[in-house]
Amino acid sequence: MKNIAVIGGGPAGLMAAEVLAASAQTHGLQVALFDAMPSVGRKFLLAGIGGMNITHSEPFEPFISRYGVRAVSLAPTFAAFTPTMLRDWVHGLGIDTFIGSSGRVFPTDMKAAPLLRAWLQRLRAADVQFHVRHRWLGWTDTGALRFATPQGEIAKSFDAVVLALGGASWPQLGSDGAWVSILAASEKSNPTNTIISPLVPANCGFDIAGGWSEHLQHRFAGQPVKTVALSFLDADGQIQQRKGELMLSDTGLEGSLMYAISAPLREAIAARGCVILTLDLLPDKSLERVLSEIAHPRGARSFASHLQSRAGIHGVKMALLRELCSPAQFNDPAQLATAIKALPLKIKTTRPLQEAISTAGGVRFEALNEHLMLRSASAAGAIPTGVFCAGEMLDWEAPTGGYLLSACFATGRQAGQGVLKYLSQN
Repeated sequence: MKNIAVIGGGPAGLMAAEVLAASAQTHGLQVALFDAMPSVGRKFLLAGIGGMNITHSEPFEPFISRYGVRAVSLAPTFAAFTPTMLRDWVHGLGIDTFIGSSGRVFPTDMKAAPLLRAWLQRLRAADVQFHVRHRWLGWTDTGALRFATPQGEIAKSFDAVVLALGGASWPQLGSDGAWVSILAASEKSNPTNTIISPLVPANCGFDIAGGWSEHLQHRFAGQPVKTVALSFLDADGQIQQRKGELMLSDTGLEGSLMYAISAPLREAIAARGCVILTLDLLPDKSLERVLSEIAHPRGARSFASHLQSRAGIHGVKMALLRELCSPAQFNDPAQLATAIKALPLKIKTTRPLQEAISTAGGVRFEALNEHLMLRSASAAGAIPTGVFCAGEMLDWEAPTGGYLLSACFATGRQAGQGVLKYLSQN
């Protein structure tokens, strides 16, 4: 009997456990899943609060392009477990899905809990052993896994291990990035064996230089700014442009539009220290049209009423203009029209890592073989052979829209299959 440990009870770890459990009788395996929290799938459940976005229905080429510089690394993974195959897998759990107007795929009831409940029932029926409140601490000198438990520290030996420990966002749900220091210890013993790229926020909010005024912060923070466009110069000197919806936060900007550009904006800040983000408050109207509307005689109406009726500027958009424009700009139609179409905001930093939806960085693909097993692990001096990595702890990032979960499911499956291949060869 071969004993396999899966550490981490998110979608990547659960998928690896399922792949292994499906071959348990054939290969003589016993699968044990460990999680530091009192229950598994906590971040998965949180992701389903606003609607469980499982994957995306767009064609394969644009889908894989969402993974940026890691598209090449992940292409074989998704070729083996496509978004369509993931959707079929969900249906196999008795959960129906539908494609939304944006192309995103959701469970019919929009919830994560029924999917997780059905999945855990399947895994328990397949004799996967669950051990919660077991925080992984690394390895003993003999290669056994160390765990902190309510009863004290324990050590257990396994024939192979899948690490699916997540990134470092939302640490209160279990993904705290504590594994980084464990794996980084092997880099110190072998400096040529670079395993980890630093974890950084992805799909995150950003702070503006100087912050908002107390008035804007208290009255408008948390309100959406609908149908705007933004642009900025990225780290390579190329203009990045996006249109959508964002939200004012206490310290800057958040929301889907900011998440969509978080990677290039983060890299531009790292390269230059800060970035000027240009906001177009009326992206569907030309500068000439906006100027014409503003310059139209307003009669007895107040200027605020005039802007609302002629240009549709009111509420949070009006507040942004008053916040960022000088009185001279605000009182001159030409300058105000220019500000409406190109309002500059100085972005200075991302929000903290623990607030991000996801993280970039992690275990580099160059440190893994094609089955997601750490290369030359024994030579590193701290990591035994037969250690596989999956999910968000790998060095990739993607926007929201189903891409995050898709990669977690697919890499979990890949790691599970990698364990089977490793055991058959050893």
